[in-house]
Amino acid sequence: MGNERIRVYAWEFPVRLTHWINVLCILTLSVTGFYIGNPFSHAIRSDQWIMGWMRFIHFVAAYTFLMSMIVRLYWAFVGNRYASFKVWFPVTGRQWRDLIDAIKFYLFISRKPPYSVGHTALAGLAYLFVFGLFIWQIFSGFALYNLVQKGTVWVILGGWLTGVMHLQTIRLYHHLGMYVILSFAILHIYLGWYSSSKERNGLMGSIFSGYKFVTGKEWE
Repeated sequence: MGNERIRVYAWEFPVRLTHWINVLCILTLSVTGFYIGNPFSHAIRSDQWIMGWMRFIHFVAAYTFLMSMIVRLYWAFVGNRYASFKVWFPVTGRQWRDLIDAIKFYLFISRKPPYSVGHTALAGLAYLFVFGLFIWQIFSGFALYNLVQKGTVWVILGGWLTGVMHLQTIRLYHHLGMYVILSFAILHIYLGWYSSSKERNGLMGSIFSGYKFVTGKEWE
């Protein structure tokens, strides 16, 4: 195939949609969540209701995030090979070699980019961790919400956690989870730009269009 580039449809619409919904939800949840935990602006009149609005926006974003995660996890079973949950688990020898090669590349030990149409083995493993963290944030968030909103649904969504962990422990780990997610987001953007500049495959634009440009090295 040489240096000829072929346009490949990698990211289906549900993958791209849930990605950007998650981005907006995480930003909203982080700002409002930080305010709820440490109010940085105080009302001077009883009708301003700043904390009430922050909590309301936080809850709306939380419900939206929950629905987005359900759609994304569903698509991990019915979507194309690049959206499949199978890429999250490095079980084959080739995946482990790809994982090691990707780590070498990002640590500047190797100059060979981790060519891949979809996620590399390292990216798949990272998403497994991040999606697990997303699920923790959902359950722990609803566990805290269960204190004021009673019912079977709220117990299933996270209220049961209060029977496993102390409330303050849940709140602490929920808060720390926000910082881990934001740190991952910064690293994710940097590595995306870095890989895109080295592979020249339209990686950054693919999350908007769904298409990447491959040369054949992805299947070598």
